[in-house]
Amino acid sequence: MNPMPSITINGQVYSHNELIRLSPLPTASDFQRATIKFCQDWLSGQQEFTIQTSGSTGAPKSMVLQRSQMEASARQTIEALQLKAGETSLICLDTKYIAGQMMLVRSFIAGMNIVAVEPSSNPLKEMDQRIDFVALVPFQLENIFEHAYKNINKIRCAIIGGAVISNSLKEKIRSSACAVYATYGMTETLSHIALQRLNGAHAQDYFETFPTIGLRLDLRGCLCIKASYLPEEIVTNDLAERIDEKKFRWLGRIDNVINSGGVKVIPEMVESVFQRILDSFEIKHRFFITGLPHEKLGSKVTAVFEGIPFNKEIQEEILFEAAQNLNKYELPREFVFVPQFKQTTTGKINRAATLPLIL
Repeated sequence: MNPMPSITINGQVYSHNELIRLSPLPTASDFQRATIKFCQDWLSGQQEFTIQTSGSTGAPKSMVLQRSQMEASARQTIEALQLKAGETSLICLDTKYIAGQMMLVRSFIAGMNIVAVEPSSNPLKEMDQRIDFVALVPFQLENIFEHAYKNINKIRCAIIGGAVISNSLKEKIRSSACAVYATYGMTETLSHIALQRLNGAHAQDYFETFPTIGLRLDLRGCLCIKASYLPEEIVTNDLAERIDEKKFRWLGRIDNVINSGGVKVIPEMVESVFQRILDSFEIKHRFFITGLPHEKLGSKVTAVFEGIPFNKEIQEEILFEAAQNLNKYELPREFVFVPQFKQTTTGKINRAATLPLIL
């Protein structure tokens, strides 16, 4: 019989009963307060939870979720990743949002020990114990590979979400003994509804949904998601290539599509090509592809970079390499540099808020 699981928050260990009775800590950080509050609400049997969307695809908004919905979503991940009672999960995402909260729910439902630490760029820096399950954003995983590589192999299973995973990071992931999965999902679907194994003998180049999830493409070519625990179908703005009823490849956001001279360009596909080239040049600038006003074309494909501009010769070399894989409509006509991108509350690039800086 497994002992009762424990919850460690910023180094302080609690049993479930101790945490339920815990009074507010006057010196607690925002992360501690949010984590303790959610754990207390969950352990006391609360049936409804109000959460905030991140604002990455629109204005942040509140949603009310039922406990039964969150439990159903959690069980899908537990089954897919074979999470077990007595194992240990690491919570290092903001617990004010769905990604961090669902990690707590999965841990509670599975009977796992919880280690919750302040979100940081390298949450494994001081970690000296084995972790069975963790959720990370790509930026965190990049830093772990750079500064705490040996610790990644102490993790049995990691899920990665919140942003596109670069090609260079995928290469590093392939060398890891940790089983790493990319996730697809959103707040409206109660976190992820599909996984993509990125390394090992069972690596995939597509997402595969959980058994209870139904998929279709609408007339725009965007994913529509039906889950047994959701009251209605979720219509997304995510363009996808559907392989079969359970498998798909994500192409990009329809609201990012650029109409340049009557030709539709998907920025995320151009970004994938550019990322490979920037990796080969060892250029670390964050960037995105967008359409800026053009007198004749309506919109011109433009590469927007964060930070100090690199010289014209390098820009020309990048464009030359890109032209080997992109057609003339997809190839950026201009490089634009801004000192710092606007970000969402969860650290994603906010394209809509950044564009006014260059218009």
